[in-house]
Amino acid sequence: MNAPGEQNGGTLLPSHGGYRKLKSFQVAQLAYDVTVHFCNEYIDRRSRTHDQMVQAARSGVQNIAEGSRASGTSKKMELKLTNVARASLDELCLDFEDYLRQHGLDQWVRQDPRREELVSRRPAALNDVLLIVRCGNRNE
Repeated sequence: MNAPGEQNGGTLLPSHGGYRKLKSFQVAQLAYDVTVHFCNEYIDRRSRTHDQMVQAARSGVQNIAEGSRASGTSKKMELKLTNVARASLDELCLDFEDYLRQHGLDQWVRQDPRREELVSRRPAALNDVLLIVRCGNRNE
C-alpha cells in the first residue's frame, strides 16, 4: 500500500526545479552574459535597443527557471513559461540579425567554419566565448 501522498510508487508531486542542470538554461544563461557584454560594448547604454536586448535575454533565462519550478504543480504553466522563454530568445536573435544587417556585417550560415568552431568548443562562460572570438579574429 502506498503512503499518503504517493501514487504508483512515486510522490504526488513530481520533482521539479532542477533547471540549473538543463542544457537550455545553461545556453540561455550564456546568451544572456554574451548579450550584456555585446550591448555594453557596441550599443549605447541609453538606447531602447540596449535595454530591449538585455531584457529579452534575461527573460529567456528567467522563464526557463520559472517553468522548471512550476513543472511540479502545472505542466500547462511549465509549457507556457517555456514558450515565453523561446519567444524572448527569438526576439533577441532578430535584434542581433538587425544589428548585423544595419552594420553591413554578414550573418554566419550554419556551415560557416567560424560558427562550427565556436559550437564545437562548447563554451560554458562568457570568457570562453571571448577567448574563442578574439583568437579567431587574429587568424583572419
